Amino acid sequence: MKVLVTGGCGFIGSAVIRYLIRQTDAEIVNVDKLTYAANPLAVEEANDSDRYVFEQTDIIDTDSIRNLFIKHRPDAVMHLAAESHVDRSIDGPSEFIQTNIVGTYAMLEVAREWFDDLEGRAKDDFRFLHVSTDEVFGSLGPTGQFTETTRYKPNSPYSASKAGSDHLVRAWHKTYGLPVVTSNCSNNYGPWQFPEKLIPVAILNALGGKPIPVYGKGENVRDWLYVDDHASALWAILTQGRIGETYNVGGNCERNNLDLLRSLCECLNQIRPVGEQADYVDLITMVADRPGHDLRYAMDISKIEAELGWSPAHSLESGLKDTVRWYLENESWWRKIRADVYQGERLGTSK
Repeated sequence: MKVLVTGGCGFIGSAVIRYLIRQTDAEIVNVDKLTYAANPLAVEEANDSDRYVFEQTDIIDTDSIRNLFIKHRPDAVMHLAAESHVDRSIDGPSEFIQTNIVGTYAMLEVAREWFDDLEGRAKDDFRFLHVSTDEVFGSLGPTGQFTETTRYKPNSPYSASKAGSDHLVRAWHKTYGLPVVTSNCSNNYGPWQFPEKLIPVAILNALGGKPIPVYGKGENVRDWLYVDDHASALWAILTQGRIGETYNVGGNCERNNLDLLRSLCECLNQIRPVGEQADYVDLITMVADRPGHDLRYAMDISKIEAELGWSPAHSLESGLKDTVRWYLENESWWRKIRADVYQGERLGTSK
């Protein structure tokens, strides 16, 4: 199988490519624009494989994407390319609309043209996997979980743009017969995550002795999914999922942000202690909340467990320890980002 992966140099996309190289015999075409958050080093191990090709292309460029389909003749698409940071979407929603909605439209149109020209087994086997987020469902109260039939109620420019892309994918299946399958995942964490998200920000600030920011009162709850577990789930959905269906992917690791950061600080205390009288938890600092901050997300993953036999392999405790060790062992990578690209400043204030 030859798989065209969009956004393959991003955080989740690179984990998918590493999984495909290590665990499958799939041929891979990595299509990435190489934005600020892209990281070719994260897929460096694939460079020596004759099953891997990289193409620097913007998914909005329909002609270029069409040429890539003609050149590489993919059997499947794993569409992960997206602008994904909620805080950045608050400050500048335009890029999110362009990449997440217009870009998905372009991918669907090219995939539809390609699919319509296929014949026989190639047509029967073709799949388009669209990778989305639990944020499209909006905010939960203190109880309950998102299911695949939860109604959409996005509250941020990011989640609204992803909701729009989800609806386009559904429409291209219902109207044109494109064989799609969609996944909606919870918050990812793990190696190679660009240091603007909560967990890497907390790790790097703690190591630098700087305040670890937590929005509001730290009561916002998320389900945390280790990125390698997500990669294995996406492969199962692509190869085993039913056409036209949606699958929730989560880590069964629900925590509020304050408790998450306390657990992370405990990992740091164990792995890189700062001294007998010091504790990283003392660096946790409450800051003004994000505009429109959803209170709680939680995922019901019973469908993917029952139908595809997938479940997360990492607990939050084991995942956090692996993540902390990785950042400690890859200091040169994140220090360069902190120096040249993003210095850890607060985003998403809407000012």
